[in-house]
Amino acid sequence: MPVPPVLWKPSEEFRASTNLARYIDGLAGTRGLQFSVDDYAALWRWSVDDLDAFWLSIWEHFDLQADGDPVVALADASMPGATWFPGVALNYAEHVFRGVDEDGVAVVEAGELRATREVTWGELRALTAQIAGGLQALGVGRGDRVAAYMPNIVETLAGFLATASLGAVWSSCSPDFGERSVVDRFAQIEPKVLLAVDGYRYGGKDFDKRDVVAGLVADMPGVEHVVVLGYLDPEPDIAALPRAMSWGELLERGAGRELTFDRVPFDHPLWVLYSSGTTGLPKAIVQGQGGILLEQLKKMWLHLDARAGDRVFWFTTTGWMMWNFLAGVLLTDAAIVLYDGNPGHPTMDRLWDLAAETGVTCFGTSASYLAACMKADVEPGAGRDLSALRSVGSTGSPLSPEGFHWVYEHVGEDTWLFSTSGGTDVCTAFVGGCPLEPVYEGELQSRALGCAVEAFDEDGRSVVGEVGELVITAPMPSMPLYFWNDPEGERYRESYFDMFPGVWRHGDWIEITERGSAIIYGRSDSTINRGGIRMGTSEIYRAVLGDERITDALVVDVPDRDASKDAWMPLFVVLADGATLDDDLRRALAREIREACSPRHVPNDVFAVSEVPRTLSGKVLEVPVKRILMGQDPANVVSRDSLANPAALDWFIELAAERA
Repeated sequence: MPVPPVLWKPSEEFRASTNLARYIDGLAGTRGLQFSVDDYAALWRWSVDDLDAFWLSIWEHFDLQADGDPVVALADASMPGATWFPGVALNYAEHVFRGVDEDGVAVVEAGELRATREVTWGELRALTAQIAGGLQALGVGRGDRVAAYMPNIVETLAGFLATASLGAVWSSCSPDFGERSVVDRFAQIEPKVLLAVDGYRYGGKDFDKRDVVAGLVADMPGVEHVVVLGYLDPEPDIAALPRAMSWGELLERGAGRELTFDRVPFDHPLWVLYSSGTTGLPKAIVQGQGGILLEQLKKMWLHLDARAGDRVFWFTTTGWMMWNFLAGVLLTDAAIVLYDGNPGHPTMDRLWDLAAETGVTCFGTSASYLAACMKADVEPGAGRDLSALRSVGSTGSPLSPEGFHWVYEHVGEDTWLFSTSGGTDVCTAFVGGCPLEPVYEGELQSRALGCAVEAFDEDGRSVVGEVGELVITAPMPSMPLYFWNDPEGERYRESYFDMFPGVWRHGDWIEITERGSAIIYGRSDSTINRGGIRMGTSEIYRAVLGDERITDALVVDVPDRDASKDAWMPLFVVLADGATLDDDLRRALAREIREACSPRHVPNDVFAVSEVPRTLSGKVLEVPVKRILMGQDPANVVSRDSLANPAALDWFIELAAERA
């Protein structure tokens, strides 16, 4: 395969100014290790070959504050079951607030309901202390769960930091989640306190959620206290909510309290995240205070290159791991930018306006948002000042080569664009940005330090320059401690270690190039296999979505009950306004797929649908649709409450019934 063009290359001055360069200098001084900013591959190789030394160096470089002596980083390298930093106690929130300038800006908040405002470190500390004091007054302590049905606003952030400071366990869902979906998540962990809002605004419309909050309390009788923030209405009527108090009452209970930190064991739970829940209950993924702290210090400082004066933005909701990721930027000297609302309201320019207004230096978003901007002919650099913007991050799904070119053409040719891939399971990106490496068209720059990512063939052999299963061959500190209510670890092992014992299989197709960069081809369990030629769905989507008449697509490969017969490969497309699925469009799609992918991957049928079903985090529902079309019971295949648009599934259920 020919080497794709280089779209960006860091200058020597840029490399020398990075946090990663300073870390490399530190290794020379403290450990006598000589690495060059021109040879990231050697640094990465050392970081995964000597995990103990690498993670100890991270501890030392960032001067972690803890009780106990961190003599050993990795005491047991078993997967699952790795043991990190035994005998050490620390607190995540303590490291967020240490050494900050109380008058400096910590958070910039914006959204549809609130005017843009800056929150200083002193204000964030005071709010966090009040919430922590209020939670303590409600009986919250080490190990108790605090659940939040809250939007992406500063109160939610302070609520998390307060919870972490107490050694309690945090978990959040966005208020656009439906009642059943929230119960499926929170009921598993039995929270003591529920933080909630009365409603929210999205796309210019107001949504009152008090009835949903009442339903949550009814379905989770173990909740002892409900604290309601008046977000839609400053003084909402909460008289009908059992065990409820206002946000103001919580703060009154914590008035005058100083912020203190309970140092807990390294592997003490910090938060619970959730899988998408497309089949059965979502997996309740428990991650630890120490593991997340170490991973985020490494990621935000060395890979995101967050610096003093920076303002880092990532469009997310509190129901996606990127919210937790963004919160971790507060471990650096940078400020973060929160936005609550519809990114396309009133136009697709909204987030670019926000970037200009708030001086964003790192603009994080999803590949689907960038694709939507392309479709809408958005011109980010036209008529607005983006001079502060240094980098653009993309995640959620593979960013197409066209998306790469669009950023460099319309945002700026000096932009550091990093596409990333990781997951809720580890709450980080293990393949993605590196400020020392060039950006190749359509590729992720590098494997992250300390992440032993490989591509495995079917026999479990590491391959380079070939597509294989994305695996992680050595432990990472942010891997789950366990799944909630999985005491024997059976569900945990089945999720990651069923194919290659002792090796984490993530469920994506990946190619590691000879240059050390990577290409993600989509989920390995939804791969299109035609005549032995495997094709990631992202490649087919790239070909299809290149046609301006198509705005969204879904493709699956449905095996026949008769194994001797070929599988059926239907393509489902959402048409642009005014477009029709006629013979001309069908021929055009076939030609585009034939030329971009292979003749074998031309679909058997093309259908027009009104919308593609997606999870609440925006992922296309490929595997459940495939199983429905195979004749499986939809109720057993997917939880409707895990979907952003559950009605979109009905069309596919009807099609399956017609084919039965």
